[in-house]
Amino acid sequence: MLDTVYPPSEDSELLLEVALKEVKENDIVLEVGVGSGFVSERIKDRCKLLIATDVNPYACRIAKSKGINVVRTDLVKGLKCKFTLVLFNPPYLELDENEKRGDWLEKSINGGKGGIEVICRFLDLVREVLDENGRIVLIVSSLNEGVFEEIERRDFVWEIVGKRKLFFEELYALKITLKSSKGSNFDR
Repeated sequence: MLDTVYPPSEDSELLLEVALKEVKENDIVLEVGVGSGFVSERIKDRCKLLIATDVNPYACRIAKSKGINVVRTDLVKGLKCKFTLVLFNPPYLELDENEKRGDWLEKSINGGKGGIEVICRFLDLVREVLDENGRIVLIVSSLNEGVFEEIERRDFVWEIVGKRKLFFEELYALKITLKSSKGSNFDR
């Protein structure tokens, strides 16, 4: 089953590092794309409530086995709760046709054109479940051209709160809030 679920990697570690600093004991947390449960398992006892989602049934099964409240859905669809903290390590790579396999693991890494199609869908939907003073921690890659403009176009503000340098890219942990909330756009 593990070969059908994204294994914890540098991006997972960066999300966990930032989540541990960001989570508060009164937070109602949503982790979108729970995968192996690497992040949720480590923060679920540090907040008021944690719910996770994943479209992958194998990921949902693994997360449930770790005591994580998980809903099988696409991103945040169908959720009615308002969350004060939303965490997402999205698929952010653009795969070539010869790299596509049509399996669950591909779904967890293939971000579509420019690596930002899934991120844009998430940004379009997340407002429905985000508390008005809520925060989002989103992992993006330096390869995701236009991602900052897409965030701003949707009336969010962002700041880089964590970085991880890899061989061919740099990963950023972005803290995103609604424009009406306090925030800034700096550190590009």
